Amino acid sequence: MAVSYAESPDGPWTPLNQVVIPNGAEGEWDQYSIHDPYPLVYQGKVYLYYKSDSDGDPRLVRMQGLAIADHPLGPFKKHPLNPVINSGHETTLFPFKEGIAALVIKDGNEHFTVQYAEDGVNFEIASITSLMPVAAGPYVPDAFTGTKYGRGITWGICHNTWAGRGPGTNHSLLMRFDCDLSLDVDDPDMKRHGYMHKPDFYYQHGLSRQQRERISEANRKLRDE
Repeated sequence: MAVSYAESPDGPWTPLNQVVIPNGAEGEWDQYSIHDPYPLVYQGKVYLYYKSDSDGDPRLVRMQGLAIADHPLGPFKKHPLNPVINSGHETTLFPFKEGIAALVIKDGNEHFTVQYAEDGVNFEIASITSLMPVAAGPYVPDAFTGTKYGRGITWGICHNTWAGRGPGTNHSLLMRFDCDLSLDVDDPDMKRHGYMHKPDFYYQHGLSRQQRERISEANRKLRDE
């Protein structure tokens, strides 16, 4: 993980030319990769959350770590309780009340949950949800203001990698998402669950040939018995 800085989003950008958060030592959970950095100003410090693949295999569960610094350019110190979230793909967080809330969107046994840590470290599941945005980048007005009481989020940008799946057509789309995860909005319709799908939705998730063969063989054995 590296960093560049500028006086304006339009640049010019100056690279720091050094690793800000190094990969973990051999055998540690973040040995192979550190990416998707997500900084917030919290309790007067820079809380930088990041993602790692536990052993470099993208099929395995990704987890979220935390490194803290007094300055955006570091030095950053990894938190001793890392990983602070045991699931999730992209890291999406925002100040909420006295603590930090997290959207744990994909991957892992706690996927599709909203989690909360009053201290920004010890996250617990606050809600199980659905229709979560992929790679969410919410608009967080108080991400860097050092707020003492976060107000939450109502919208942001995400992506969809299924815009085209045919040969030579695979691409992503940027999409806006809207939500009610804010103390300043009360929209009950955005808190509904129990979405129902038409039969065709389930039919398109049919079994593979290998799965059908396995089930057929199991049924044959039962008949023979």
